Amino acid sequence: MTRAQGGATQRGGWTTSEHEPTRLILLRHGQTPASVERLYSGRGNPSLTDLGREQAAAAAELLRGTEIDVILSSPLDRARQTADAVNADRGLTVAVEDGLIETDFGDWEGLSFGEARARDPELHGRWLGDTSVAPPGGESFDEVHLRVAALLDRVTTEYGGRTVLLVSHVTPIKTALRIALDVGPQLLYRLHLDLASISIADFYPDGGASVRQVNRTAAL
Repeated sequence: MTRAQGGATQRGGWTTSEHEPTRLILLRHGQTPASVERLYSGRGNPSLTDLGREQAAAAAELLRGTEIDVILSSPLDRARQTADAVNADRGLTVAVEDGLIETDFGDWEGLSFGEARARDPELHGRWLGDTSVAPPGGESFDEVHLRVAALLDRVTTEYGGRTVLLVSHVTPIKTALRIALDVGPQLLYRLHLDLASISIADFYPDGGASVRQVNRTAAL
């Protein structure tokens, strides 16, 4: 059974699995110029700002005492730079994982919320409440869900029982947490994740999961 289909749940707050989980540390990238301007930033490729690099370094410090076996990163520069900051003193290989890339916002890429709404008012309104709706030329949140679920299946199989750092973007991380919590799509609209924040979820071989931490930051 895949994570897209669902799996075993927890009982009374305790996992039913007797096996060691795969621990996923979910790290959002640091600040970029698009973050400052509050623009839709999906497949565009801005680098970290000076503050973004400080945020990445702060996240690395928060994780300094945490054993990490594997680091996987979105192919975009902002995620790669954040992953490299964590890996600076570890000597691991940062592997690029396309499944961690941010949502493709299509024609809304680089626009503000107001600009996207003015450009496509009816579509933008539907997109805000329906995860099956995609931006023009872009990707729906349902499509993101499918690729993140496939990624989680692959990672938890390949790195079973190990600790894996996934450096990604806000929507894939929210989606991974949604899958771990086994909840509906409203979580995507109600959960806030700060830049360079750390969330942690354990995934068990029987399909169960346990979210241990959400949105931890160094308060930069």
